[in-house]
Amino acid sequence: MQFADVVTSRRMVRAFQTRPVPSEILDRVLDLSRRVPAAGNTQGLDLVVLESEQTARYWNATLTPERRAIFPWPQLLDAPVLIIPVANPHAYVERYGENDKKRTGLGESEQSWTVPYWYVDTAFSAMVSMLAAVDEGLGALFFGQFEHEEAVKKALGIPVDHRPVGTIALGYAVEEQRASASSKRQRRTFEEIVHRGGW
Repeated sequence: MQFADVVTSRRMVRAFQTRPVPSEILDRVLDLSRRVPAAGNTQGLDLVVLESEQTARYWNATLTPERRAIFPWPQLLDAPVLIIPVANPHAYVERYGENDKKRTGLGESEQSWTVPYWYVDTAFSAMVSMLAAVDEGLGALFFGQFEHEEAVKKALGIPVDHRPVGTIALGYAVEEQRASASSKRQRRTFEEIVHRGGW
């Protein structure tokens, strides 16, 4: 696909087929997902990948049987792949404490960062994952873990000082997708968003 087509055809997919994603396709998506900008070339990104029956560990940690019974997107649980992009804040502090970056003062602590670039860089990876999925003919959905972050970290063995920034469900989309309430919101126009020469 042309890049513009990939971007404009991307949609949040909430209903998946159970059909597995071939390993060569998944590996191409993952390889592109790691090739993203990183402040100071810190490379403080890890990707936790769950396939087929492994995904149950995630859902068991985040959806109780009671919540699952009323969950509005049951076919989301059919996604054959879950990718959890994980940020390592300490890696950024450590990298910016090195000689070539020490002058910035960002190597003192996480609080020194007015913008926590570990989230920015990890979000780059998540976006590339979703675009790469579209290019491979797959559907994808990014969603937050919110109050389930600690349960996810425990279930998947993610180090306590690392931060999973969300979850990407990946797989072949069911043809009929029920629209979410958010998708019905009017999109702001080009002119409303683009401020040339200043605000």
